[in-house]
Amino acid sequence: MSVKIVTDSLSDITGDLIDELGVTVVPLTVFFGHESFLDRVTITTDEFYRRLVHGNVLPTTTQPSPADFLDVYRKLAKETDEILVVTLSSRLSGTYQSAKQAQDMFDGKCRIEVIDSRMVAMCLGVIVIAAAKAAKAGANLDELVDLVHKNISRTYLLAYFDTLKYLAKGGRIGKAQGLLGAVLSVKPILTIKDGEMAPVTRLRSKAAGMDYLYNFAAGFAEIEEMAVENATTPDDAQALAERLKGIYPGRIYLSALSPVLGTYAGPGALAICILGTEKA
Repeated sequence: MSVKIVTDSLSDITGDLIDELGVTVVPLTVFFGHESFLDRVTITTDEFYRRLVHGNVLPTTTQPSPADFLDVYRKLAKETDEILVVTLSSRLSGTYQSAKQAQDMFDGKCRIEVIDSRMVAMCLGVIVIAAAKAAKAGANLDELVDLVHKNISRTYLLAYFDTLKYLAKGGRIGKAQGLLGAVLSVKPILTIKDGEMAPVTRLRSKAAGMDYLYNFAAGFAEIEEMAVENATTPDDAQALAERLKGIYPGRIYLSALSPVLGTYAGPGALAICILGTEKA
């Protein structure tokens, strides 16, 4: 029996990939006032961003409960004796802690390993994709754990933000706090460092931001997986992906930032995620 792979909805893996790779996704929850929605399950990205942009209520979020993960473990334990769980950064959410608590609560014979990716969005996604491919090829749980830890240090996120307002209001701004005093016309570029958001630079326009993301990707000697994500600008994401084909002819995953991520990224965000090796 092959190892079963579990992640959370902030991996931003699209539905077709979930089916293709056999990955199980545990959703986080987004709230608009007293209304609650399972991330990408009971609310679509389109509906979420429509409400975010045009509504009067700012959303909030919460992680899955340990019971949510425990239900998944018990279901998958009927199909395998090894489960690998890879979650978003524990510095951004309590999801990792819920997955670990459920591991302690599980009383079956199935072996479960839970890893904090220290990543988010499709940077978590490409780590999970690589693990799922290896599992399908016959890798055992120990081999997959080693692969994931290796790939965590080889995964890179660069994100253009149209505004930091949502990240600040949601309390996830991390080391980018110092950018809040910037003039409104400045567009920040952030990365993830030590599991939390950190500043890279500030630019004057979206066009400059897209150039910066492209040049970032061009700085890699080797690229194994690549993804481009957007919040509310799919045409920009598609244009960037088309441009990137000149340096990476492989499959570029296109995805929308999930509703829970969109709560903090806000409209207009654009990101690139790469699993690979930077040039020396």
